[in-house]
Amino acid sequence: MTREKGIFRQVLERPLGLAVLSLLAVFYLVALFADFLSPYETSDQDLQKTYHPPTSVFWKDGGLHVQRYELAEPQEMVYRKIEGEGAPIRFFASGYEYRLFGLIPAERHLFLVDEPDRIYLLGSDETGRDNFSRLLYGSRISLSIGLVGISIIMVFGFMAGGLAGYFGGIWDGVTMRFIELVMAIPGLYLLLVLRSTFPDHLSPAQIFFLIVLILSFLAWGGTARIIRGMTLSLRNRQFVLAAEVLGQSSWKIVWKHILPNVFSYLVVAASLSIPGFILGEAALSFLGLGIQEPSASWGLMLSQAQDMKVFMLNFWWLLLPGAAIFVTVIAFNVLGDVLRDIVDPKQKFLSR
Repeated sequence: MTREKGIFRQVLERPLGLAVLSLLAVFYLVALFADFLSPYETSDQDLQKTYHPPTSVFWKDGGLHVQRYELAEPQEMVYRKIEGEGAPIRFFASGYEYRLFGLIPAERHLFLVDEPDRIYLLGSDETGRDNFSRLLYGSRISLSIGLVGISIIMVFGFMAGGLAGYFGGIWDGVTMRFIELVMAIPGLYLLLVLRSTFPDHLSPAQIFFLIVLILSFLAWGGTARIIRGMTLSLRNRQFVLAAEVLGQSSWKIVWKHILPNVFSYLVVAASLSIPGFILGEAALSFLGLGIQEPSASWGLMLSQAQDMKVFMLNFWWLLLPGAAIFVTVIAFNVLGDVLRDIVDPKQKFLSR
């Protein structure tokens, strides 16, 4: 059994670890199949149904129906149910076209209703867009940004820290001084300065990758410093010295002997760092510097929900992206704690 499988199996054997892994798996599956699960596109508007509350669903004539509403008070956007009236929900019906996984042309959706009726499971926003569909599409950016960013951090952090710790000398000095310089600059100000250098009229995909690069640039230094310290402690171990005597190259020693011994830390660090990327993207989007329309992210949706009308008239459904961010961040932090308990020798000793 490999070390990776051993850690994964130990996480599943712990109730808390199994719970958070299951929750995160559901979130990522929903993001992966967002096109199929969403009844509308993120830019699909209906100005006649702005700030519509979540629609109720009821059983009628042997099938599920979505409740019809009427706008009773336009000034306060108060909708009232039209008793006894509803639109049948069609499952696996044809709707707008999309590409499943970005590759397979498709037009089937889990559920739809015929126009002009609309189904708003989580209400609508100020332009009548479906909050449920935007939440699903937004999860793609908010969840994937952490995985992409942490992959960059782990690669650069290990390469810079591992090589600095193993070779030492000038490489070690230059690398550590550069890291200290970056870490000495306040992260928020550096983040805003780097984001302000973006050229205008970038595509959503370009903005996404630039944000990932900025957040990775701010975070890789801490990982590199810890990897350097761990590499220094491994540098004079017998198995490393034996590999050198046998004539193995430095790159092979770092890859085959150093990396496996710091892998546990990298796994824990990754799970604890992903929330930082999610919150960083949310902060940038909330300030209007992150993901832009017509794309959707949880941070962008929160930014659009900061209108005082949302709070004064209790449009609570527009704050659901904040709840999604909260649950995701807590889940990753709990997963990181579980992983830390598994790989920490002290915890292993106390559990015996």
